[in-house]
Amino acid sequence: METSDALNESMRGIRARKDRDANPDEPIRVWVDEDRSPEGRGKSLTIVFNTDGCRWARAGGCTMCGYVGESNKGAVDADSMLTQLDKALEHERDEGVECENVKMYTSGTFFDRREIPPEARHEILDTFSDRRVVVETLPDFVEDDVIQDAVERVRKLCIAVGLETADDHVRRECVNKYFEFDEFVRAANVAHDHGATVKAYLLMKPPFLTESEAIEDAVYSVRKSAEHADLVSVNPCNVQRYTLVDRLHYRDGYRPPWLWSVVEVLQRTQDAPAVVVSRPVGSGGDRGAHNCGECDDDVYDAVTAYSLTGDADVLERPDCGCRKKWRAVLERETAWRAPLG
Repeated sequence: METSDALNESMRGIRARKDRDANPDEPIRVWVDEDRSPEGRGKSLTIVFNTDGCRWARAGGCTMCGYVGESNKGAVDADSMLTQLDKALEHERDEGVECENVKMYTSGTFFDRREIPPEARHEILDTFSDRRVVVETLPDFVEDDVIQDAVERVRKLCIAVGLETADDHVRRECVNKYFEFDEFVRAANVAHDHGATVKAYLLMKPPFLTESEAIEDAVYSVRKSAEHADLVSVNPCNVQRYTLVDRLHYRDGYRPPWLWSVVEVLQRTQDAPAVVVSRPVGSGGDRGAHNCGECDDDVYDAVTAYSLTGDADVLERPDCGCRKKWRAVLERETAWRAPLG
């Protein structure tokens, strides 16, 4: 399945505007928060390592992903990767906790040896040998020998894949991502065969979908991916720099999803055979999932509470007059180029 040459060309032009580089000895971000997994609820240390980023992004890449704008322009060597690790551990010590879970991202693929040299990858995993570790990867990097090596180094390994949608047409035409759903299934099977769990990241409301289409795509994708994943994360699209979504948003051609839409998806997928969570990034702002501005905090808090507890009752509690406007959008919005509300 081929992605669009025109989209890739457009994305390369947008990404070429990147005007800064990152320090290879500093992680992009580190934070401590709380998560729910199939193993339960617990503290998580999240590390976004600074690498030279996703190789697909350098070819053009996904329409919504601006993480390449944060990454280093050149390769980051093993010594710098381990310096970043030390600084992440220092941050955890400063927080006064030792987290049960560690989530590691690279703005690309953890198992890509070009992003993280194998010797650095091995030492990073060994550092967290007694913890549950989540790493993100594209499915084509999920190979038997690599996964077997990784699962032997940590207490529990979770392989996270940016699936975005279970609909191959939407993934190709709206997200501009090159792999098919069957490739995700293959990677999930390899992970499970070696005793790892699987997490599917879904993108709610990629460009070129109306609000109602985005809800239906997310519900379908949760149900379909939950047949192969242990954990499904519904990620409402937010507007990042150096992306096609940013360009559309600037021209009033894209609106991030309503928070009511996130609630709708979670309510309709409560019975999915996987843990389903959502932690909207940039919630309440113009560039993130939002409602009217008055109820955003309450709805975000309800989504967060559901994600941590699985208690569906919390999703029933928030209410606001803008919910009628949201319903009208679902009924009347017929063109993505002119988003209502």
